[in-house]
Amino acid sequence: MKIVHTISNDINMKFGLEKCASICLKRGSVQSKMHIGNTFENDIIALDPRKAYKYLRTEEGYDIQHKNEKEEPKKEYLRRLRLVLGPELSTKNKIQAIGSLAVPVYRYSFGIVNWHQEERQKLDRRTRKLLTFHGQHHRKADVDRLYVPRNQGGRGLMQLEAAHAVVITKFVEYIDRKEDPLIQVVRTHQHNTDSAVLQMARCLKTEVQKESRKMKDSIAEKTKERWHWKRMHGQLTRKLDEKLLDIEQSYRWLKSGDIKGETGSTIVAAQDQAISTNYFKKKS
Repeated sequence: MKIVHTISNDINMKFGLEKCASICLKRGSVQSKMHIGNTFENDIIALDPRKAYKYLRTEEGYDIQHKNEKEEPKKEYLRRLRLVLGPELSTKNKIQAIGSLAVPVYRYSFGIVNWHQEERQKLDRRTRKLLTFHGQHHRKADVDRLYVPRNQGGRGLMQLEAAHAVVITKFVEYIDRKEDPLIQVVRTHQHNTDSAVLQMARCLKTEVQKESRKMKDSIAEKTKERWHWKRMHGQLTRKLDEKLLDIEQSYRWLKSGDIKGETGSTIVAAQDQAISTNYFKKKS
């Protein structure tokens, strides 16, 4: 028996022209509709300058709608953050879930949307408030220790400010090193316009003097040093260095992270000398 496969040639390819819109730009300015020799020209409506289209989850018109683009990732980040803090997970699993599920939503827009430093710091403060509200961070515990890696005595939370620095530096390094015609056009545009992203990356690399693959470790080290030299909160880490104690074993409970977040935050606050005990009240 011979089986014959037939393919119909009557399939009509149709474009969703009702979903399309056109906009004509000349040197960054919106122009009236121009003839481009397209048979579909009369079927495609003109894009309203006050509106935008979405490309790769980013709203664009004659320019990227930075103001509108900041609201969606912020709301989604906070929504995922609340979902992560809700379940009965261990303290380590919650911190890891925040870094793998919530932070990437916000980090996706780095280098595209112009996030000001005050906005990033404000969202970091909002994150700490939510952690405190759900019992994952004591309100008097040290802030810098929250962002130190767990094997070094911290909580291991990913700081948005640090994540932004790493992503921006990687972005500029990729543009500077990649040999590709399209990337060369982007590189020329970046240097000619002297973009804010390029300026920020230069400042970061000048300050840290390291590549992006080492910048994350450098930022963590600077955060640890700030915690170490604090008069009250840094007593634990200084005592460990002075007494030559086994630091790895001292922080083993943090690295395993099997306890609840409420218990872990209380222990950390006690180590930071942030809990008002009877002895502290008597001596103060």
